[in-house]
Amino acid sequence: MPIRVLDRTVDKTMAIHYKLDDEHIVLITIDRPESRNSADMEHFKLLREAWERFDADDDAWVAIITGVGEAFFSGADLKRYVPEITKLQRQIAEEGLTEIDGYRLDDGTKAVLRGAKIWKPIIAAVNGFCTAGGMEMLGGVDIRVACPEAQFAVMEPKRGLFAGGGTTVRLPRQIPFPQAMEFLLCADLIPAQRALEMGLLNAVVPREDLLDAAYAYARRITANAPLAVRATKQSVWEGLGMNLKDAYRNESGLSSMIFQTEDAKEGPKAFTEKRPPVWQGK
Repeated sequence: MPIRVLDRTVDKTMAIHYKLDDEHIVLITIDRPESRNSADMEHFKLLREAWERFDADDDAWVAIITGVGEAFFSGADLKRYVPEITKLQRQIAEEGLTEIDGYRLDDGTKAVLRGAKIWKPIIAAVNGFCTAGGMEMLGGVDIRVACPEAQFAVMEPKRGLFAGGGTTVRLPRQIPFPQAMEFLLCADLIPAQRALEMGLLNAVVPREDLLDAAYAYARRITANAPLAVRATKQSVWEGLGMNLKDAYRNESGLSSMIFQTEDAKEGPKAFTEKRPPVWQGK
């Protein structure tokens, strides 16, 4: 199905592209193939802003994140990011500010969706290497499809570093513990089919079908009531950090909220009248 792009305000000098179509689906593309789609400070900021833009836009219901070339996302561009963030930390400390020229110290963590609290569904279309910050971002999305050429790794221990963007916390909660520890401790590249078997992915499809597969998932989601979908995601993600009693209480509160919406009236009515529902998102 062809996609009509509504939002064409893409700055071609930058490498984070944001496109909204008429099916309520946003496509965010990381376009720095010359650096394996790694991010310096500017591009972490742009990624953070893309997620904030998606979260704030009532017409955007689902996002797909992908990369250009042979990499999905490989985290920080170490040659540029380390000196840049060191300088920013010093300037912020000296001047007593929370940000300078729009740059924040948490741009990196928000870019990889740690603590972002975006309740709209996010789908990863993994087109190649997914390492370091790529794995951190993958842990923050809801559905993951990959091409057979994709490879996955938590490689920080091989560099004497630490995966501090959420991977050591999220990965053992998302796949079986022994599989997570293989990722975290061996720091090896894992091929896509093996990652699928480990439970990291929803599907592996040919490269030429990758975006089609991601959009197919997105359309299956946008067929549902957007507020109900968001509340469902919120209940799941918040519940992971709660004991059962608090998680059930949180779920009940979200359920009560959804049953008071106009869409909760429209769904049963459409079912009774044997027609597709018309969601209002309210």
